[in-house]
This record gives sequence, C-alpha cells and structure tokens, in this order.
Amino acid sequence: MSGGIGLTSNDIGLPNEHDAGSVALPELNPSRRFLSFRQLNALTLSIVLAASGMVPTFDLAVSVLSLPYILFLSRFAFPPLRPSRSVSPPVFGAGNRLLAVHVTIGAILGLLLPIVYILDGLIEGDKEGIKTAVPHVFLLSIQVFMEGVTFSPQFSLPIRAFVPVFFNALRMLTIIDWASSEMLREALAGGDQRSELRLLAGRVLAVANLVFWSFNLFGFLLPVYLPRAFSIHYGHKEKQ
Repeated sequence: MSGGIGLTSNDIGLPNEHDAGSVALPELNPSRRFLSFRQLNALTLSIVLAASGMVPTFDLAVSVLSLPYILFLSRFAFPPLRPSRSVSPPVFGAGNRLLAVHVTIGAILGLLLPIVYILDGLIEGDKEGIKTAVPHVFLLSIQVFMEGVTFSPQFSLPIRAFVPVFFNALRMLTIIDWASSEMLREALAGGDQRSELRLLAGRVLAVANLVFWSFNLFGFLLPVYLPRAFSIHYGHKEKQ
C-alpha cells in the first residue's frame, strides 16, 4: 500500500509477506524494512494535508504527541525484548491470504478512493466534501508512517500493536463526522447530474469506511490481534 497520492500497480495487488503490515493490520514480518518507501510516502501525504489547513488542530496535536507517548510506553510500560537487536516474532505467518485481501481492501477503501474523492472535489470546488474527508486520510497516513517507525527492534510487539489500535480508534471519530456530514449536506449549487453523483459517491464512501474500520477495530484488532500480540510477547519473554 502506498501512502502517497495514488497507488502503483504493485501497491494495489495483494500484499506480499513483506508488505502485509500496511493499513492498520501489521503482519510484522521481521525482514520488513524500517521506514519503507510506503511509509515515507505516507509522511509526505500527511504533511501536504496538514499544510492545506483542513486538518483539525486536535488531530494535528495528537499526531505530533503520539511519538513521544509511544516512546514513553516503550521505555516504562513495554520495553523491547533482549537482546535489543532481536525483532519480536510475527503475529501472523507470511502468506495469510485472507489477511492480505483484508489489507488490500483497507488500502483501496481507506486511502486510494478517498484521495480520488478529494482530488475530484478540488476540480469541482466542493470544499465542504473535501474538508470532511481530509481528517480521515491524514490520520491513516500518520498511522502508516508510525507503523514503519515502530517496526524496529527498539520497539516491542505490544507497542507495534498499539499503533493501529490507537489510530483506528481515533479515526472512528473522524469517519463518523465524515459520514454524518455527507448524509446531511446537499448537492453542489446547480444540481447537475455530476453533482448528484458526487454526493452519492461521498455518502457511499464514508459509510463504507465507517463499516470497514468499525469491523477492523472491534472485530479484528481488539478481539484477535491485540490479545495474540500480548500472548506472543509475554510467551517469548518467558522463554528468554
């Protein structure tokens, strides 16, 4: 998955064993590179969106403060396993096709389509539609970047699990605002067919993201991924 403006053909395809960690579902393969091109793209996108002035101050503040807070948790609550250069074992094995499909849907639904929607809004002059969609894309881009930051021997598995759980929960607020705004607003002045189609597309996209990320948080991350991450972490720690 790419965090930049648009995705390559390789990004849209099913993630391989090195890439399945994007979009809030880190596969946590030990061979994955630290701060890959995807994470740097995500950082670039988040900076562009922040500079647009359409990201709420609260989201900006939380994003900036998330790194020192993660460092605090890593130091005092969940220090990395020893030896310090060892990477915690992955939560899910490589080649999990169901997880790969889920990650791909998240990439397309969470980043690709909203970015297209935002770009189309710039062309159509739909400032209201853009303003409500930008916070979600911004926070998801920050999440992808932070996943790359924490994918290091300097961070334990619980810390790496904390990032998608925290940002997914935070994004639920922005997605609810996005969906509510889309449902309440009217088509652009003029009432032409393109305006009506854009309004319908915005509503479908916002609701689809609300459903998908709600399931991701409450149906996967909290009941499945997080407990397994803690189990592996403490089990691996006891064996050392």
